[in-house]
Amino acid sequence: GAVVMLAGSASIERTPEQTVGRSRREKTCNLKCCFAGKPQRMNGKVNGRVFVGNSPSAVEFGNNDLHSYVVANDGRAYVAISNINSTAVIGWAFALEQPGYQNGFSLTGGVFSRQAEVIFQPGNERLSIKQHFKGIDEHDHLVVSTKLEGRLPAIPLGYSVQINPYKEIYQYDRNLITSSSNRDYVITSPDGDVQTRSYQWRQTITFQSCPHDESSRPAQSTQQLSVDQIFVMFDADNNLIRYAMSNKIGSVHSGPPEQNPCFTGRHGCDINAVCRPGEDLQFSCECVTGFAGDGHYCHDVDECQGGVQVCGQNAVCRNQPGSFSCECSAGFVFASDGKTCIAENRPVDHCQRGSHDCDVPQRALCSYTGGSDYVCSCLPGFTGDGRVCRDVDECQQDRCHRDASCSNTQGSYICRCSPGFHGDGFQCSPSGKPSTLHHRPANQPTGLIRMGGIFLDLTEILSPLLCLVQTSHSVCYCGSSEPEQTQCERHRQNSQPAPSSGSGFFSFFRPRPAVGQYVPQCDEHGAYKPTQCHQSIGQCWCVDANGQEIPNTRTGPGSTPLCESPTVTPLPIGPTPRPDVHPIAPGTHLLFAQSGKIEHLPLDGYRMKKEEAKPLLHIPVRTASSYDCMEKMVYWTDITGPAISKARLSGGDIIPVITKGTLQSPEGIAIDHISRLLFWTDSMRDTIEVSKLDGSHRRVLFDTDLVNPRPIVTNPAYGRLYWADWNRDGPKIEMSNMDGTERTVLVKDDLGLPNGLTFNPGDQQLCWADAGTRKVECMDPHRRLRRQIAEGIQYPFALVSFGRTLYYTDWRREAVVAVDRQSERETEEFLPQKRSRVYGITTTPTQCPQGTALYLSVHPEQS
Repeated sequence: GAVVMLAGSASIERTPEQTVGRSRREKTCNLKCCFAGKPQRMNGKVNGRVFVGNSPSAVEFGNNDLHSYVVANDGRAYVAISNINSTAVIGWAFALEQPGYQNGFSLTGGVFSRQAEVIFQPGNERLSIKQHFKGIDEHDHLVVSTKLEGRLPAIPLGYSVQINPYKEIYQYDRNLITSSSNRDYVITSPDGDVQTRSYQWRQTITFQSCPHDESSRPAQSTQQLSVDQIFVMFDADNNLIRYAMSNKIGSVHSGPPEQNPCFTGRHGCDINAVCRPGEDLQFSCECVTGFAGDGHYCHDVDECQGGVQVCGQNAVCRNQPGSFSCECSAGFVFASDGKTCIAENRPVDHCQRGSHDCDVPQRALCSYTGGSDYVCSCLPGFTGDGRVCRDVDECQQDRCHRDASCSNTQGSYICRCSPGFHGDGFQCSPSGKPSTLHHRPANQPTGLIRMGGIFLDLTEILSPLLCLVQTSHSVCYCGSSEPEQTQCERHRQNSQPAPSSGSGFFSFFRPRPAVGQYVPQCDEHGAYKPTQCHQSIGQCWCVDANGQEIPNTRTGPGSTPLCESPTVTPLPIGPTPRPDVHPIAPGTHLLFAQSGKIEHLPLDGYRMKKEEAKPLLHIPVRTASSYDCMEKMVYWTDITGPAISKARLSGGDIIPVITKGTLQSPEGIAIDHISRLLFWTDSMRDTIEVSKLDGSHRRVLFDTDLVNPRPIVTNPAYGRLYWADWNRDGPKIEMSNMDGTERTVLVKDDLGLPNGLTFNPGDQQLCWADAGTRKVECMDPHRRLRRQIAEGIQYPFALVSFGRTLYYTDWRREAVVAVDRQSERETEEFLPQKRSRVYGITTTPTQCPQGTALYLSVHPEQS
C-alpha cells in the first residue's frame, strides 16, 4: 500500500533542471501538466480555530501539516493531517475517472478555491472550511492552504468512529462547481454501544477556465463522486490523523462500464502505469511514458543511454525518474528557443576558465588583460617566460646571515642559524652563553661598583659591560653583541622618562615611567602585543603590526577587546607548502567549495575581486565550510568520507578532525572561536553534535525532533547556536544555548527549504536563504523582528554575512551572488572558471568578532 512520508531525505537534494528536447506524452491539466497515471503528492498547511462540544476554549491550528499521496490510476488517496478532519476534496480532485467524466484535477489543473460548510446533527454544530489549491510546485507537489472555523461535536475518549461509504453529486458550470451530500457515521463505545449520527455537506469550488478551450468544459454537467473503503486512524505516537479512501467519479446512474477493472480500480497495474479498458471486462496495463515493463511492473527508462542523441550537439543528457533534461556543455548557452546550445559570444577570460598555456599555478601567474588576451609571468622564486618557469636557487645569492645555513626549496629557501646562535636566519646573534671573558668569582668584585644587585666594572665602562650577579659567578655580556631593537622596543624605550644625568654608567638605567604615561607592551619577540592597555585610564585597544590603533576597538574599564595577532607578511622560511595547499595574502576573502576543491575569492571592501580568484585546496569537499579566525584555519565537511577536516590558510598538511565513529553525513559546520568548540549537523543520524576543535570530547547535543538538520551557525558573544531543519513536511529554524539548554523554535512559518544560514555579530541579525520560497530573509533573534531582503532567487545552497553584504552560492546559476542588506538588491555575481555546483561558503575576517568566553564544559559522548 502507499505510505505518507513524513521524513525528509538525508542526502543533498537535486534541483529540477530545465528540460530541453523533452519527448513526453503528457496529460493536459488546464494550468498545469502531469503524466497520466503518475502518483501525486500534496502538501499544505492548516490554520484557524475549532471549538469541540460545549467547551468555551478553542483548539488553535497554527500551520498544522497536511500531506496526501494519491495513486491516480485506481483512485486511492492516503492523507495524514495534524489533528483535523477534512479530506473529501482530495478524493474529488484525484478520483478514478469513468468514461466521459473528469475529476477535479483534470478540470482545474490543481488551481482552484473551495469553500465548504458542514452541519452536524443532532447538535447543529457548524464547521466552515476554506481552501486554496495553488497547483503543482517545482517539486511536483500539489500545494494547498486550509483555514478552519467553527464547532465540532465531542466524541468521548476511547470511542471509535466509522464513516460509511457515501455518494456526492457535483453540478458543473464553466467556472463554478457545487456539491452537497448527507453522510452517516457510526460511533462505537468501548462497551459496544453503537450510535449512528449524520452530517450535511455543502461546498462551492471556483476556478478559472479557458474561454477558448472547449475541452475545459466538463463532458457532463452532473457527475457523482462515490467514496468507499474509508479508513480512519489516530496515530498517537506522531499526533496525526490518518485517512485512506477509494474514490471514483462518473455517472449518477450505475451501468455496466463501471464493472470494468479500469473503472473499479481493481486492475493490479503498476502505479506508474495506465489501465486501458477493453470490451466488457477486458483491460490492459501500459507503462506511462518514461517507464518500461509489462504494465504490472514498470521501471525507469534511461533516455541518456542506448546511443541515441536526445539532446543535440553541445549538450549533456541528465536522466531523471520518468524523464530527462538537457544541459549545455561548458562554453555553450541556450539559444532563444531554449533547446539549441550555441557557443558563448563574448570575450573569454582564459585565466579564469583555466584554458591558458601558462605554467602551473605553483610556479606562474596568469593575468587577464581584456578581450581574450592574457599574459604569463613567473611567481617570485622562479624565473622564465611564464609558460616555462624554473626554480631560482636563492642560496647562491647569499640571502642568509653569515652565521646561518641556507637550504633551497621550490620557489623559496630556508635560513637557519648555526649552532650557538639564535634568530630567524636573516639575523643571528650569539645564544647568550656565559662568556670566558670577564669571568671572575662573585666574592672578588675588585674594580666593580655595586648598585643593588648589579655591578658595573669601572675599568671597562667604555666597553660597556653589564654584569649580572648570579649564584656564584658574575657573568658579563658585551653590550655591542645585543640584537638590534625592534620598533616596539624602541617605542617602549622612548616612552621612558629621560635619566637625570646623560653621561657615565647611570645612562644604563631609567626610572619607572611617571603615572599617566602610556608605555607600549611588546611580546617575547619584540613585536607589539595585539592588545594594548593604558592602566592609568583603564582603557584597552587593538593595534596592527606597526602599533597603530585599530579603529572601533577601544574598550572602557573592566573590559578587554579580543584582538588577533597583527598580520605580518611571513618571512620566507619554514616548510614549503604542499602543492595542493596555496597560501593566500592577508585580508578578508570568501572561501567557497566546489566539487573537489575550495576556492578563495578576495574582497575589496564588499566588491569581489574576481580576477584574483584561485583554488586554495584540492579536496573532496561537498558541503559546508567554516573558518577559525584565531588560528586562521578553514574547516570543512565531506559527506563522501564521511569526514571533518581542517587546514591552515598559510599552507601545510590537511589535518583530519573527525574521520571515524558514528559520523554518517555531516552537513553544516560552525566554529565558536572563543570557547574553541566545533559544532556540526548530521542529516543521516538526525543529530546536532559538538566537540573541541581537535575532535576530542565529542558528544551529542540534540537527537530528538530533528528530521533533516542542515546549516548551523554560532553567536559566540551570546553563547547561542542556530540551525535549520530541512524537513519538507515542517521546516523550521531553531535556537539554543551552546550547552543544549533553552532550545526553542525561532521560525516555522513561510519556510520551504532553508538551505543557507548565517549570523552577523555586528548587528545581531540571523539571515537565511530559502530554496523553497526563493527568498533571502533576516531576523533579530532577540526581538523576533523578521524582514525580507531578496525574493525570486533561484536555488541557494549556502550563505555567509560580511558587514552589510550577504554572499550566497546558487546551484542553478552555479555562481556566488552578493546581496546588499540595506538596499535589498543583488549587487554582484561571480562565475567560477569551472562551471559546476557551488556548495559551502565562508569568510576569512582579519579581525575576530568581539565576545566573552563562556567556558562551556564538553564531556565526551558516552558509549
